[in-house]
Order: sequence, then structure tokens, then C-alpha cells
Amino acid sequence: MRVLLVEDEERLADLVKGGLAGEGFAVDVAHDGRDGLWMATENTYDVIVLDVMLPRLNGYAVCAKLREAGDWTPIMMLTAKDGIYDEAEALDNGADDYLAKPFSYVVLLARLRALVRRGGRERPVSISVGDLVIDPAGLRCRRGEADIQLTPKEFAVLHALARRAGEVVSKQDLLAQAWDFSYDGDPNIVEVYISALRRKIDVPFGRTTLMTVRGAGYRLEAA
Repeated sequence: MRVLLVEDEERLADLVKGGLAGEGFAVDVAHDGRDGLWMATENTYDVIVLDVMLPRLNGYAVCAKLREAGDWTPIMMLTAKDGIYDEAEALDNGADDYLAKPFSYVVLLARLRALVRRGGRERPVSISVGDLVIDPAGLRCRRGEADIQLTPKEFAVLHALARRAGEVVSKQDLLAQAWDFSYDGDPNIVEVYISALRRKIDVPFGRTTLMTVRGAGYRLEAA
């Protein structure tokens, strides 16, 4: 799952990014409102974590502009301000949830998962590709009645494929969805995770649903 974190406190942003990455989220970071708005409009995210007090454009304005543009990605607003009027302003501008600083990381993570589970408009709670079921909020996967244990990064790659089931997804698209915006490592890492996924979601069940389309990318399809 891909998260946009818009937070001008760099130390806090690094801590939150590190924690979310450990849970399998791919996290892009912006440190001011204008950059955050640009990234939100240029990329697809499962959830946006948006500070209120930002340079150049505050979080309320970023949220309002996204909603005006028809972008209903779930938004969690963070702020050092505390009070019912601040919370009301965040919600009135289109935010889905609100968390005051200082906050518990455990609570942040739980509420982000709840936002992903709730999803944006017309977004399903889980994704089914034949009898393969992917639950983004719970980071769970099963085929039929059999649970499949995946690492966070394996799940992120599978989720990116499942969201476009039946379509060819390029290696670059998978890198963009399952790794963060600044990833500059070996792109062939995708092949390693594709092989690992096949060993878990296909081989034990005698299936061939995760296909390599030579020169183009990968496709996940129903058996």
C-alpha cells in the first residue's frame, strides 16, 4: 500500500516513514503543502497523512483542493493544534480522520488501517482474483480457505498487481507502487519478489495465475 506523508517536521517524518515502511507501506514524503499537493495529483495513493501547519500551503487548503478536484483518497490530518474547532475545520474541508500531536504510533497505524479498510469512494474492502483474496487493511491473503503468509513487501507487490488484475503491469509501475518515490536501487528486485510470490500463491495450489509478459511486465489473472 502506498502512503503520501506531508509533514514539515523532518525528524517526525523520518520516524513515521520508517515505522510505516516496516509495516509494508511504501511511503513518499513531502515537506510543504505545494509539493504535497503536486505529489497527490501526480501519483496514486491508498491514503494521505497530512499535517495542518505546513509551509507554502496549509493542510486544510491541500485537503480542500484535492476534494474539489474529485480526489477522494482517504486523508488523515495531523496537527499540534488541539480543539474541537480545529477538528471540525479538518473534517469540513474533506478529511476522513484527525489526530492531534503528540500521538501514539500504534494509534496512528490502527487508524490508517481503518482508513484503508474503509477506502475511498467505490473502493472495495478486499480484492478477489478468482479464489485469491487480498485484504489490504488486514495485510492478509488467502486462496480459497487457505491462508497465505506473505512478507510486507510481497504483499505490497501482490496488492499492486491485484488492483489491476487482468492487465499487464510494468516493472516501473510495481516499483512506484510497492517501493517509495525515491527508490534508486536495482529494479530487478521486482523479479525476486515475483518469484517469491509464485512460490506462495501458485505453486502449492497447482496454479499459474502470476504471469510474466516478456518485455512488458507482469499480469495477475484468475485461474
